[in-house]
Amino acid sequence: MHNGAQMAWVGVSFCFLLIFIVRTSYCFTVFNNETVTVSNNLNFTALFNYTTNFNSTVSAGSTPTASAKQTTTAKPVVPTKKRPKDTADAGFSDEDMGGTDKDLETKDKDKTQELECPPLGLESLRVEDTQLQASSYQRMGLGPHRGRLNIQSGIEDGDLYDGAWCAQYEDLDQWLEVDARRPTLFTGVILQGRNSIWSWDWVHTYKVQLSNDSVYWKPCMNGTEEAVFEGNQDPETPVLGLLPVPTVARYIRINPQTWYENGTICLRAEVLGCPLPDPNNIYMWETVQGSKDDLDFRHHNYKEMRKLMKSVSDECPDITRIYSIGKSYEGLKLYVMEISDNPGKHELGEPEFRYVAGMHGNEALGRELVLNLMQYLCQQYKRGNQRVVRLVKDTRIHLLPSMNPDGHEGAYKKGSELAGWAMGRYTYEWIDLNSNFADLNNIMWDAQEMEQDKSKISNHYIPLPEYYTSEEAMVAPETRAVINWMQDIPFVLSANLHGGELVVTYPFDCTRDWAPREHTPTPDDSFFRWLAAVYASTNQVMANPDRRICHYEDFQRHNNIINGGDWHTVPGSMNDFSYLHTNCFEVTVELSCDKFPHASELPIEWENNKESLLVYMEQVHRGIKGVVRDKDTNAGIANAIIKVEDLDHHIRTADDGDYWRLLNPGEYKVTVVAEGYIPSVRRCHVGSEPRATICDFYLSKMLKQRLREILANGGKIPKDLQLRLRALRLRKLRATTKAINQRRARQRKARALRRSF
Repeated sequence: MHNGAQMAWVGVSFCFLLIFIVRTSYCFTVFNNETVTVSNNLNFTALFNYTTNFNSTVSAGSTPTASAKQTTTAKPVVPTKKRPKDTADAGFSDEDMGGTDKDLETKDKDKTQELECPPLGLESLRVEDTQLQASSYQRMGLGPHRGRLNIQSGIEDGDLYDGAWCAQYEDLDQWLEVDARRPTLFTGVILQGRNSIWSWDWVHTYKVQLSNDSVYWKPCMNGTEEAVFEGNQDPETPVLGLLPVPTVARYIRINPQTWYENGTICLRAEVLGCPLPDPNNIYMWETVQGSKDDLDFRHHNYKEMRKLMKSVSDECPDITRIYSIGKSYEGLKLYVMEISDNPGKHELGEPEFRYVAGMHGNEALGRELVLNLMQYLCQQYKRGNQRVVRLVKDTRIHLLPSMNPDGHEGAYKKGSELAGWAMGRYTYEWIDLNSNFADLNNIMWDAQEMEQDKSKISNHYIPLPEYYTSEEAMVAPETRAVINWMQDIPFVLSANLHGGELVVTYPFDCTRDWAPREHTPTPDDSFFRWLAAVYASTNQVMANPDRRICHYEDFQRHNNIINGGDWHTVPGSMNDFSYLHTNCFEVTVELSCDKFPHASELPIEWENNKESLLVYMEQVHRGIKGVVRDKDTNAGIANAIIKVEDLDHHIRTADDGDYWRLLNPGEYKVTVVAEGYIPSVRRCHVGSEPRATICDFYLSKMLKQRLREILANGGKIPKDLQLRLRALRLRKLRATTKAINQRRARQRKARALRRSF
């Protein structure tokens, strides 16, 4: 480096030293083993003060041979920005927050350690394809741009979307190179094998080289010998290799040394590194992405989630309520935060909304976004943000951040980069909650095929099948808890937050005739498409036409929305169940390519999704709403059926007689039918503004004379038998759930006693 450049570098570094507060310091090595002092802020952006010059004297050429190996262990990640005030975890005053959960006895023993530097962003796509190079590759589908941690392959081998970088040659001169585009303190590499259903390929050991110009390279040393890092023993488990001495460079190469004997050189990777101030860009700090919202941007385990929810409730006690809808298999409570101007009570005419996250425990972004949303709504309500005030006053909002807390605890212990693609996805019983709800689609479709008069087949409020209610049924306690929750609250709209892709899917998720993928629309397909488009079009990443696809599906050609069945069939999904068993419309939001993004990504992800989360909730106020009343007594009529002409899907009124029917703008002929009453018909207009049209109905009781005529002619008074069967099956499900929970509680108590001896 020229002397002028050296002086500029030192000048810029001392500038940053004067501007920023130094929190922690440690030493690392620049290529010639000179000492450099490091300062980190809480956002994981490293500020560096160089105490010596950056004169690298390395030689070009082949890498020397070394036999030294470094065995490394994983360090999960818990970075912080702002922590809520410390509150006593036992003895919460809120409903169902008191007492001690099973995990609170042990979680303090499992403190998650921090990685000193965050990932560069191969998995999150922050590292662009042009920053990845390789010595060779077999074909475009196995090029260096595919060497990203956790990238998933398509079903077909040989396409453009395979699951790794694979070298064309099997020798020691193969490498994958990452250009950080700026001086970076490299601290480690995470390696994974090839994702494929047809091939098994992974790297056993590898070396690391570093460079400032991609011409002259220096090997990573372990003392006086070249470091050889332990790689993978299977295709999917991520393995962390920490550099013996953190080293500053711009480029890093992963150089495979040995690989699976029946495979070839293939790998997926992530690189850990702290960015340094760039002497060629003195305005760099003005372009750092983040969020202006003062929220707790970090990953929370179960105990920390409880504390955060408690702190939000303490800050906004007038509009919040915390309650539990049940317990996981391991006994962790499924906590919900209610946000409303009158928490704890259903208000006549006010719609009920829910967000559900963490159905797959390793898809942690949804969990953190829901926790951020709680904080945001509380803060903005107190500040008088009119949009938030209107939302809180006109909507009863329910936020379930973790439907699968057992799964999340396992993934959390491993950490964001080391949990892999599947750890924590399933429950403790190895159940996928995404397909654990009753398959009502095929019950309805089978009945339609057998019945000539389709009007006699129910298209809503379909009862649970008998087998599903037994104690032996493979129904997870988490699923049972959510189904009971659905019965207690008349939800109108919901979204199920997932991760691993960037797309919004809408029902039906299950295809007819068990086709692996097939467009399977609901009668409300146009409104579901609207709901999906509302979220996708306001999401900053999905709406970016230049974004890279996550894995192998190009959802941009569908405007980032797709019918669930047209993607892949999922019998027993929560979306389909909500639509066929209750009044609730629900979509699934795939929030990010990275299921478990590093905590440093959370402020960016919040900004990507904040507007989408808000505007989607506002859609609960579209369509028509009203109250169905007895004309004589003015009392609300529960379970009256609301039929919209030309839409073969009905809904029912809630216990107070109020209803909400989500509809696109237009004119609709609406019929209301209730047991013992004369049907009523009226026309309702729906405008384009996000405000529901009020359409009330007053029903007259059926005349006694008419009832006597029906009985005299040998007829029967019509009964809503389906409603009765639905209620009967729900009572049985609740009874078996109670019995199962009692048995598991006794088993947990017995295990605890055995451990105490």
